Amino acid sequence: MIRRAALHAIPTMVGVVIVSFLMLHLMPGDAVDALAGISGGASAETVAAMRSAYGLDDPLGVQLARYAAGVFTLDFGHSISYGAPVFDVIVDRLPATLLLAATAFTIALVIGVAAGWAMAVFADRWQDRTLSAGVLFLYSAPSFWVGLMAIVVFSAKLNLFPLGGAETIGADLTGWALVADRLHHLILPASALAAFFVAIYARLTRAAMLEVLHQDFIRTARAKGLHPLRLQFRHGLRNALIPVVTMAGLHFGNLVGGAVVVETVFNWPGLGRLTMGALASRDISVLLGILLMTSVVVIAANILIDWLVARLDPRVSA
Repeated sequence: MIRRAALHAIPTMVGVVIVSFLMLHLMPGDAVDALAGISGGASAETVAAMRSAYGLDDPLGVQLARYAAGVFTLDFGHSISYGAPVFDVIVDRLPATLLLAATAFTIALVIGVAAGWAMAVFADRWQDRTLSAGVLFLYSAPSFWVGLMAIVVFSAKLNLFPLGGAETIGADLTGWALVADRLHHLILPASALAAFFVAIYARLTRAAMLEVLHQDFIRTARAKGLHPLRLQFRHGLRNALIPVVTMAGLHFGNLVGGAVVVETVFNWPGLGRLTMGALASRDISVLLGILLMTSVVVIAANILIDWLVARLDPRVSA
């Protein structure tokens, strides 16, 4: 199954390369125009020379063929605004975004599934209504607002977490002290990014749990005197997790995309801030590299989710 999914990913990546290249080249201006504007202007000869040096004056088809050929050797071109290979620029920022997205993904799944389980077990009681109100709030609140409010409450007022960044500047920490410091900086942005998805997984888990708990095999297990916790977790929650995990795989790309806003709010040094900088400088090479790398990450995450679903329900791989 994993091999089949990987083969299906190949035409997807080809489509991503072609479509993203063509769409981004529809943007007005390019990196040379941005540099000329920042420097206060440049002569037409200088602009033309720079475009020729970077191959920006070649026909679009030639540029696409050159870029597609370079992708196979992990050569995404040269960033004009950063003065370095695009691959190096992205790889330098990618771990921070993956750490943020993976942490938010874990928080969303754990808290969302736990809340959904509790809502299903205490359905139509005060616990269910209280949790449902909290879930509705998280579902309707935009991530940037949640991030700003988290900074105001937990950083500015309570002074429990830092205002932003990935680590304490100038602290010169090493070992476990550095790990603890980075974790301290990570909790707040990851929680803000996860808030919306906590609501989705909680509602989905509640609905799936209620459906499973009313099926015949659950009634039979209950009639045989199976312990309620074993009934809920081993038989109920395991079957209810199948649609949740499937939906989680589809949402991982949204988490990576949502990191753009959260990284900007929390000054997190990842692909989100890099994307904003590349947009401002019209650095199409960097934008293309970000789109391609994040597409690879999302496709790999979906393949992993398919494997997890097959582990939860062997009938899926049949």
